[in-house]
Amino acid sequence: QVQLVESGGGWVQAGGSLRLSCAASGRTFSSVAMGWFRQAPGKEREFVAAETWNSGDAYYADSVKGRFTMSRDNAKSTVYLQMNSLKPEDTAIYYCAARPRFSVGYNKISDYTASWGQGTQVTVSS
Repeated sequence: QVQLVESGGGWVQAGGSLRLSCAASGRTFSSVAMGWFRQAPGKEREFVAAETWNSGDAYYADSVKGRFTMSRDNAKSTVYLQMNSLKPEDTAIYYCAARPRFSVGYNKISDYTASWGQGTQVTVSS
């Protein structure tokens, strides 16, 4: 079992940037691939970004493509989500999650069976 802890959320004005971190502990970090999801008030949790199975690239939701970048630091067992040009509609609780590295799917909540973090709040004001 891998444990995940997010950090880096906060309040920012539209057009600003934040970097979220997700630190993993426990199970070998290299055995999982990571993803980010978010949930806005009154809405369902939605996919934001995910590593490819070999962590060599990343997939992004259309709503964040070109603004968000996901990266991994294996030495620190941490993944990051760099969020630039933030918009009020990016306001949500952001969750990192882990899936078995060789699982086929990457953008559904049900793909992430290994672990979920507790979430970190991001608020973007207009």
